[in-house]
Amino acid sequence: MTRHPSYRYILKNNALWQIESFYLHVSLKYRHTYSYEDMERNVKQAVFDAYQIEQSLLRRKATVKHWQQKGWNMAKAGKWYYAYTIEDDTVIIEDACHEQNMYDTN
Repeated sequence: MTRHPSYRYILKNNALWQIESFYLHVSLKYRHTYSYEDMERNVKQAVFDAYQIEQSLLRRKATVKHWQQKGWNMAKAGKWYYAYTIEDDTVIIEDACHEQNMYDTN
């Protein structure tokens, strides 16, 4: 049985804002059927999923041009793509993008 190295995680403000703003817009668009609790649950799940990077989420080559240009890795969980770097034992989640907005691909 292989043991994964133990990582520390830093979720940058930009990545968190991408997640929160996506679900905020969903709540505004579907205000009669999408509750605050739904939004809160979705944000928490997306953040929780980000903490699976390099544990159960596979490292991929970035497909978004500006992620490529910065040399970031990419991982996908559910409907979210995460751009990240690794420094020593720390995974730094630089950005996040919902699959609906992944139009900047090659």
